[in-house]
Amino acid sequence: MKNTKRIFTLVLAILMALTLVACGNTPSESTTPDTTTPDNIPETPATLDTALPIRISVLNGTTGFGAAKLMSDHAAGNAALNYSFKVETDAALINAGLIKGEIDIAALPTNAASTLYNKTEGAVSVLALNTLGVLYVVENGDTVSTLADLEGKTVYCPAQNPAFIFEAICKAAGVNVTIDTTYAQPAALMSAVAASEQGMLAVLPQPVLTVAMSKNASLTVALDLTAEWKNAIGSDSLVQGCIVVRNEFLKAHTNEVVKFLKEYKASIEFVNQNPAEASEMVVALGIYTGAAPVAAKAIPSCNIVYVDGAEMKTALSAFLETMYNFKAASVGGALPADDFYFVPVSAQ
Repeated sequence: MKNTKRIFTLVLAILMALTLVACGNTPSESTTPDTTTPDNIPETPATLDTALPIRISVLNGTTGFGAAKLMSDHAAGNAALNYSFKVETDAALINAGLIKGEIDIAALPTNAASTLYNKTEGAVSVLALNTLGVLYVVENGDTVSTLADLEGKTVYCPAQNPAFIFEAICKAAGVNVTIDTTYAQPAALMSAVAASEQGMLAVLPQPVLTVAMSKNASLTVALDLTAEWKNAIGSDSLVQGCIVVRNEFLKAHTNEVVKFLKEYKASIEFVNQNPAEASEMVVALGIYTGAAPVAAKAIPSCNIVYVDGAEMKTALSAFLETMYNFKAASVGGALPADDFYFVPVSAQ
């Protein structure tokens, strides 16, 4: 009888211990894995397809600078994914490649990205911002110190993004200027400014501004248009460059895109922290066609950044709204919908 009672007591103790263990393993809110995915993006397998070809195009100049370290790592066989990179001199070529499905990810001016979104009825999304304001008014001489000093004058300006931004600033400030886009590409305008005589005024982006000034000692920086944007528009939202993705590619390969963004962010951080070494890379890779010392001098003024998620959406949507209210055609005729911005649910 005593043995039976002992056995019963032992069995009861074991059952109680098992119950406690089971309760201790019950999932709670604090231990549930975070499985959130971006809006409208289906979940994808956790493993990365390192053999997947990822075709990336960047523009030469500032919007391409941030990719230099990643491109260099890929050339040395040290990148995580199977990238192929191409450097272009014209955003129109990148737009065409994205539309045809020949490019997966690309660096573009922000207004060009919005225009492409509208043209393709939402076929692209912005992943991150990569460049803030990089425009300056340069003068061969020293007569301009305020925006008001431009009243009634002719200012040469590259076409599209720079011209739209400069015109918006002048109109908001009530300054009447004649904007001449004869030199549509920054490189062409840079050459004209470098060879100019007294009195020429132009809007130039970095790094070609530094190149022009290295060629002509009479040139002076009259105005920083990032500061003038803030003064005239009342906003810090001047954002000029971004990285975009085809949505078809994003939906099929979300994890690979997220991994790319991590490597891209690290690349941008390297460029900003190591301008001398990065300048050698941008020259070797064809992102910049001048001398490495000039690029090294320009990089700190190029406003290269990595901004993603909700912060990216806030800044870019404010910029596009300002440009839309100024001239709807500058952003493709309409403001992009929320699906234009790649923002994870957890970041909203």
